[in-house]
Amino acid sequence: MRKPVIGLLASVCLGGLVLAACSSGSPTAATTTTTSTTTAAPSTTSTTAAHATTTTAATGTPGCTSANLTASVYGSSGAAGTIETTIALKNNLSTSCTFGGYPGLGMTGSNGASLTTTVVRKGNYSFTAMAPTTVTLTPGQSAYFNMGYSDVPTGSATSCPAAANLVITPPNSYTSLTIPAQLTPCNNGTITVSPVFLASSPGAQTTAPPSAQ
Repeated sequence: MRKPVIGLLASVCLGGLVLAACSSGSPTAATTTTTSTTTAAPSTTSTTAAHATTTTAATGTPGCTSANLTASVYGSSGAAGTIETTIALKNNLSTSCTFGGYPGLGMTGSNGASLTTTVVRKGNYSFTAMAPTTVTLTPGQSAYFNMGYSDVPTGSATSCPAAANLVITPPNSYTSLTIPAQLTPCNNGTITVSPVFLASSPGAQTTAPPSAQ
């Protein structure tokens, strides 16, 4: 039985708000980081980050970065303790932009305090296991990435930390986007993430059901 889950979003690299921004390398690498912001963001904001991905844009095409992208929750669903959420990254430029690889992720609480976030690239979920590809977005077009986590406590834990905001660092970007999102990933805030992909790509059929507008 699938259960709706409140959408979430966005991330950051190391530094300010943080986290593991990724390139298309080492798809199974996992990185544990803790965000360090002091204010929660009620809407999409940009925050300086300390690391960017190594994926480069095609000649003549600017890179898709947090400066020209808007993040939003495309959809979310859950079954048997596994939560899947799809995030959309929309190109706000009047021209095309290019990027590829894995986004960085982080979380903050309702008081703006950082929460430990463990990011796993690719992982074992079918909806995060697609291969990284280079994505070119036309003006107004969106790319997507999927996130998966367990909301079932393990070991001696009886509950999991609740996040109020998701911090997203797009591939190639030195800054992050922060959006409201209620998440409860267990096991030290472990979130498995897919690379970015287009709706017309092989990964499209694994997106979570669209959220009601």
